[in-house]
Formats: sequence, structure tokens, C-alpha cells
Amino acid sequence: MRHWMIGLTVLAVASPAAAAPQTWLMSVDRWGNAEHTLLTLDTVDGVLSGRFGDWALEGRQDGDRLVFSATDGDGVPYKFEGTQADGVLSGWADYPDTSNVGPRVRHGFRAQRLEIPTGAPGRRTYSPERFSNTFTADLAPAMVIRPGDVVATRTIDSGGIDEHGDVVALYGNPQTGPFFVAGAKAGDVLAVHIRRLRLNRDFADSLDGVTGRAMSLGLAARATDLGKRVRWRLDRQAGTARLENPPERLENYVVPVRPMLGGLGVAPDFGFAEQSAGDSGRWGGNMDFNGIGEGATVYLPVFQPGAMLFLGDGHALQGDGETTQWALETSLDVEFSVDILPSRPLAAPRIETADRITVLGQSSSMDEAVKAATAAMIQWLEQDYGLSVSEASLILGTAAEYRVATLAGRNAGMALSLEKVRLRDVPRNSTAD
Repeated sequence: MRHWMIGLTVLAVASPAAAAPQTWLMSVDRWGNAEHTLLTLDTVDGVLSGRFGDWALEGRQDGDRLVFSATDGDGVPYKFEGTQADGVLSGWADYPDTSNVGPRVRHGFRAQRLEIPTGAPGRRTYSPERFSNTFTADLAPAMVIRPGDVVATRTIDSGGIDEHGDVVALYGNPQTGPFFVAGAKAGDVLAVHIRRLRLNRDFADSLDGVTGRAMSLGLAARATDLGKRVRWRLDRQAGTARLENPPERLENYVVPVRPMLGGLGVAPDFGFAEQSAGDSGRWGGNMDFNGIGEGATVYLPVFQPGAMLFLGDGHALQGDGETTQWALETSLDVEFSVDILPSRPLAAPRIETADRITVLGQSSSMDEAVKAATAAMIQWLEQDYGLSVSEASLILGTAAEYRVATLAGRNAGMALSLEKVRLRDVPRNSTAD
């Protein structure tokens, strides 16, 4: 079993009498697969009550020993016995067999108490000391946050280089996080509001060349010596970037920066392997879409308790498609907040800005990415406007804007946007707001 809780801020457990309610993040080792569930415990004179996920529980506490059970919707009990020490609860879970009625199976479990902030939401600061190269629920939360908190943090670049130019993590899009969102549960939708993105160093790195998905055979024969690292100088005051050692014809080539997050995602569902920070899917991930910048809101489905939100892979600027394989890779100062929205199916990540709604179709081929984006936008129009497929097709046929999001990742990405002004005269469902 992976001891993923190490390093989490904890509180000492109070005495059995008059104990304050406790929140724990429990990991049950089911044949080598960590299943995470939120556990709440309330102890009064040794009597335990609370919830195991969505199920009510009851039990007893005798000193450091706890015994409790929860019953599912079919009346099947799940039983637990364990001991607590130094803010960790560990022991054995007695579960029903997954395939046979009657037999029971014992699984080890380990839980860590979460410190949930109290009082009104406010400004929180997280200075990362570790980074993750995967999107996973198997890591200790870096910080517990709540809807309405404004979180100030920073990211490093895709090569693991921080704002000082020091290598502090393994290359491969290392992410800041995960942030445990109090109250978020599987089935919810997490709205991530990117409130502020700022460059925090004076250089970025990219490559010369053209990524494979955009490379013709003829061009490939002429590009055999490409793929070299290229250094850009960032003028944070002017908001521009220029080549540090430009060839003669590009001596005066200066571009305005537009910081964005290449990586933003939540932990995938139980039963799915942890995802590389270079991969993407319904849960977000290495989306590399240049529309995920300051002022954007990204909507992602929640699969795990607390969502477990990661962000990283900062870019000072990226053209559509990230055709040079690396954009202008750099580190960023980030401020974000989150909201938890009611459950609804999300076929793909959604992005909203002041003037557009966008879905991001992602697949191994561009053809399939286009299909995924089209289906996801029709789903959004069905949910928010009550449109039929026929009606939604007429909207797309007159207002759709398709943009290549990325060609450089394991998945190709296609962004499909609609200007909000095109929808102003279409009545919204009352449940959509």
C-alpha cells in the first residue's frame, strides 16, 4: 500500500469525550489499488458517528482504538477496525467480495486527518517545495482550500526549472499541487478561476523545428538538424519576448507575451492508472491550450474526494498548436480560486472567458479530436439551452470557431468556441445558472 499521506499537515486527535468532529482522507488498499474516501468522525463519550463517503457510520472508540461500520444502499456492511497515532489512523477494512455474495475480504487502510480551514474564505499562500509528474489521488494534499479562497502560488517550467533558474524537479511538466478542495466529491464539477498569471523570471526556453503532426515528408527531409533549444529574453515591464541570440533576419522580431498554463487537471477516477503530466483527458491535464490564461474559468469533472487539483507547465507565449514542441517555457506566479458546481456530465474540459465558451476535444488523432470537441459543445448547448442536436447543429454551422489547441502532446487538441454574443437571443435553461 502506498503511504501517500506522509507530509500532510495534521492535528492531534482529541480525547474521546467532547471530541471535535474530524475529517479524514482514507485510502483502502484494494489488491494494490488505492481507493480514496472521505471519512468524518464525531466522538461523544466513546460513541462514534459520522459518514464514510455517502454512508452513515456508527461505532466505538476506546482510547486509540476505533471500531466502526457503514452500510451501503443495499444493506451490505463495511467494517473497520484500527488504531490512531500521530494523526494517522490505520488498520483493517472488512469488505464484501467483489464477485460473490457472502464471502468477505480484508483490506489494509490508512487515513490522515485533514485540517479544514475555518472562518470566512480569504487569501491563502502556498509556496511549493515538491512537485508532481503525475495527476493522481495518491499524493498527500499540498494544501486544503475552500470555494472562495484566493490561492497565491507559483509554478515551475516544463523542465523543472524555477524562477531562480534552478532545477528543483524532474523534467516532464512537473505540477504544483495537489490542492484538496473541501466539499468537492465525485460527480461534482470544479470551476477553476484563473485570476492572475504573471511572469516571475526574465527568460524562457523553446525549440526550433516543427512538431511531427505538422511535419510533411518533404519538410522532414529539410529539418533533420532542428530541435535545438532556443533561449528567449522576457521583458516583464514591457510585456514582450525576443530571441537572446537571434539570426540576422530575426534581430528585430519582438512578440507580446501572453502567459498561460499548459497543465491544469484533477486526479482521475479509481480504477484508472495515475496519469503522466504529459497526458490529457476528460480530467484536464497537459492541455496546452493558449486560451487557458488570466481571466479564464476551466470546468472539470470531479472523480476523487477533494478533486485533487494540479497546475503547472507555464508558458510566456504559445502559438496555436505548440508547433515547436516547446512553447516559451517559463515559471509563473499564479492566483486562482475555485467553485463547486452541481453534478452534470462533462464529455470534455470546458473553458469560459468574458466573450466565449470553449470545449477542448482531445484524442490521439486530430480527426478524433474534432469529433470529441463537436460532441462536447453540443452537450453543453443541450444542457444550458435545452437545444436538440438539430438545433445545436444550426448554431455550430453559423458560429463555430475551430482552433488547433495542441499538436505537440500525446493527444492532439482541438478547441471549439462560440462567441457568447451569438447565443444572447437563445433562452437559457433555468437550471443552467
